Order: sequence, then structure tokens, then C-alpha cells
Amino acid sequence: MKITSAQELNELKNVEYKKALIDLLYQLADDDFIISYRGSEWLGLVPHIEEDVAYSSITQNTMGHAAIYYQLLEDLGEGKADDIAHGRANTSDWKNAILLEEVNGPGNWLYQDPKYDWAFTVVRNYFYEVMKKIKIDSLKNSSYEPLAQVAIKVRSEALYHLMHWRTWFNQLVCAEGEARRRMKEAIDKAWKDVAGLYSLGPNRDAIAKAGLIESEEVLKERFIAAIKEAFEKLPLEFPGEPGMERGDGRAGVHTPDLKDAIDTLSEVYRLNPAVPW
Repeated sequence: MKITSAQELNELKNVEYKKALIDLLYQLADDDFIISYRGSEWLGLVPHIEEDVAYSSITQNTMGHAAIYYQLLEDLGEGKADDIAHGRANTSDWKNAILLEEVNGPGNWLYQDPKYDWAFTVVRNYFYEVMKKIKIDSLKNSSYEPLAQVAIKVRSEALYHLMHWRTWFNQLVCAEGEARRRMKEAIDKAWKDVAGLYSLGPNRDAIAKAGLIESEEVLKERFIAAIKEAFEKLPLEFPGEPGMERGDGRAGVHTPDLKDAIDTLSEVYRLNPAVPW
């Protein structure tokens, strides 16, 4: 079954399908929204000026992807896209993976001397972009045509993002001394929560049954295969079964890091939500 528009879906009155679609869209949107915010915190702090330009571009692209997903949610009657992005003060309403909300490191870009961890940032972004490509490739065949079209639209940018972070990942892992040591530590750290990236949450069965994206099991299998292939070439020891130690963000489980991020992101918007930003 292919559904070509939000209007068609509303006319069909398929409650279960719509619920599964909305859940998936929140996952996709919130993931991109939060990881792009963490990227924005690196402005002016990255290792060199060329990276400042490249990472800023990636962050802007990713925020744009989030905006597209929020617009799809608006089309389905979830409220205005801006309100969805900035108006949810309760972290339990957010669906992003916990790994993506974690701070870049000690300090704060605005108020304190930031001592961010570039190794962790590279590892987190690399793992995320590997998983994002896998999802986009699956979403191209989504039963919801507007979502399939979005996947086709963002795929070229996502491929560039993955290439960028793969280059950083490989170069730092293949370096000697502190760089390789810190990368291995960052891999071990990120791996403890990396399973959250491919989780489809409590509604995983309904999402897959609706044909919106392939099953969580398929996504996991492809992610592990991609990481294993990459690690064998470097070489790196595969860390084993991916973890989700701090819980599943798709189920509304989050850390205080997300609350801090939401408050910062939405501070200006909440001063006057009626003003178009």
C-alpha cells in the first residue's frame, strides 16, 4: 500500500498507520535536530578553519533535514513545525537517541571554558551517519510517499556527511599515540548507547508492519555489518553487541543533557511563540 499525501491518509482514517508514521517522524526529526545542535556548539572550536566551514555546513544541512520532518508532522496535524521543534518542554515527549543528546564535553560554549572531546564527536557523528544512510536507503521505499521523497532528497547530503566523518574516523584511528588511544576510548564510550540509533522504540512492530521502514532487526544487521567491515580494514577490534545502557530515547527516556539542550535551543522562541522565526 502506498499513501501519496497527508490528505489521503486522513481520508483513509487508518489510525494505527498514522500513529506509527508520527512516531517514526518524531524519531527522525529529533535525531537530526539534537545532533545538529551539538554540532553547532563546535563553531570556532574545531581543529582548523577548513573544518569549521565543513562542520558548519553539515550542521546546517542536518538542521534542514529535521525541519523537513517537522513539516511532515505539521501536515499530519501535529501542530506547527516551529512549535513541535521548540515547544516541547517535557523531555519525555522527545524521541531522539540518548547518544545524540550527550554533551560534547566539559564546559559550555557560552558561559564556561569549553573542553570538548573531538574524538567523541568524530565517533558519534560517524556512527550516526552510518546509521542515517542505512535508514535513508530503506526510507526510499517507504509506504508513505512524502517520506520516501524526503529520503531521496536528503540522500546526497547524507552521503557527503558520511564521507566527511569516515575520513576523520579513519585518519585518527590510523594515527599513532594519543589520537588512536582517544579514539578507542571514544568508541568504547559511544558503543554503550549506540543501539539507540537503530531502535524504532516501543512501536517498532507497527512501524515495520506499516511498511514505513524496514524492521529494527534489519537495520541492526546492516549497521553491524557496516561497522564490522570498516573496523576490519583499519584494523580495529569489533566491540561486540551494541549497547543501550542508559535506556531507549524512543520511549522518552533521556538524560539531563537533553533538558539543558532544549532550554538553550528554545529560549528565544519561547519569549514570543507567535512571532515567526
